[in-house]
Amino acid sequence: MAEENILQRAPSQHLGPEYKSNEEKPSATVSTKVSHENVTVLPQTPQLIALLTMIRDKNTNRADFIFYSNRINRLLVEEALNHLPVHPHTITTPVGRTYAGVKFEGKICGVSIMRAGEAMEQALRECCRSVRIGKILIQRDEETSKPRLFYDKLPGDISERWALLLDPMLATGGSALMAVDVLRSRGVPEDHILFLNLIASPEGAANFAQKFPKVRIVTAFVDQGLDEKNYIVPGLGDFGDRFYTM
Repeated sequence: MAEENILQRAPSQHLGPEYKSNEEKPSATVSTKVSHENVTVLPQTPQLIALLTMIRDKNTNRADFIFYSNRINRLLVEEALNHLPVHPHTITTPVGRTYAGVKFEGKICGVSIMRAGEAMEQALRECCRSVRIGKILIQRDEETSKPRLFYDKLPGDISERWALLLDPMLATGGSALMAVDVLRSRGVPEDHILFLNLIASPEGAANFAQKFPKVRIVTAFVDQGLDEKNYIVPGLGDFGDRFYTM
């Protein structure tokens, strides 16, 4: 089932504006193509691929890793906000003319899966001033190798909000799936959850999309796959370690 939704793993693509010929544009590996309707992959632009190249490089120092990761996080948040509902809103400009626009409808909050997900909070705060942010701590049980909920602290009115779930890496999807279960148990409708991550595996995206088809996944890149240890490949290593300690 999962493999049927993978259209092409790690394809190569010429990067650059449409007005340039392919001979003028370098080729690079872009996101694996998947057919899940609830998975949105950022446009594979030269800027995004250059940023991903920086954070994938094992020689990138911690300061640069943080800087370039934050730039990608900002792109993810901006894209996620495009999926929130808006309604018509007409205003008057300083020259006395009216403009028929839109305004956001409803309230939002962020929910970070600790600790790596906390690295995405800055981008959300830069886009949404004074946004409330909840926390969920899920770790693997050493005896069963399954995810286990250790802690959660969420806004009291989260059932009335759109929840932006934050976790930079989607490997098998175990932690993210449990986090969605936590949100649903607090009354958040499935279609009011958006899951933001930098890099996903095709297997993790498939697991997530099939179990929660109404949750919108917004990712920068679907990678080639998982290795025998369920690490994303080619991946970027342990995001939390590289962001916080290395």
